Amino acid sequence: MKLLHVDSSILGQGSVSRDLSAEVVATFRGRHPGLAVTRLDLAATSIGDLTAAHLTAAQGAPLDDALKSDVAMGQVALEEFLAADIVVIGAPMYNLGVPSQLKAWIDRISIAGKTFRYGEHGPVGVCGAKKLVIASSRGGVDSEGSPAGLFDHQETYLKAALGFLGITDITFIRAEGVAIGPEARGAALAAAKKETAALAA
Repeated sequence: MKLLHVDSSILGQGSVSRDLSAEVVATFRGRHPGLAVTRLDLAATSIGDLTAAHLTAAQGAPLDDALKSDVAMGQVALEEFLAADIVVIGAPMYNLGVPSQLKAWIDRISIAGKTFRYGEHGPVGVCGAKKLVIASSRGGVDSEGSPAGLFDHQETYLKAALGFLGITDITFIRAEGVAIGPEARGAALAAAKKETAALAA
């Protein structure tokens, strides 16, 4: 069994989403001895934004050296995603959405004929066999039903974008309100870690 561990926070050791994603991965390691884990840190090794040059290259246009390297990195990211049975993503909320690094990665794995296809009735995702766990962190409280719930373009985007690829087994491990104060942060982390432990049940 293979697990792909993706982090996107730019905060390094101070990151809540990194802490949570690492705990999720540790939980899966405990459940599945011999689990093969591939690590992708999008803050340390960013994947370039999708450009017109990428699209023309996909149609056979010649590549310069810089683009060759970038296309190769995107291909590796795609292959790692396709090979994974479980995908764990550390995804903080930045300015109501996801980090740009994470958006770039999703753009590079969303490829017709690889992760989805066009059928008679429109696009069909082909990655439905994967399990996805998203370690989500938020400074405020933005979950559905909260006063700020309409501002959530983080989890709603991730569910839609990765659901578009056919993934239906999606679990969010959420710590929100972590910027409100030490007490709120501690309570949010404790609740999220309790949910993480339940993954092993």
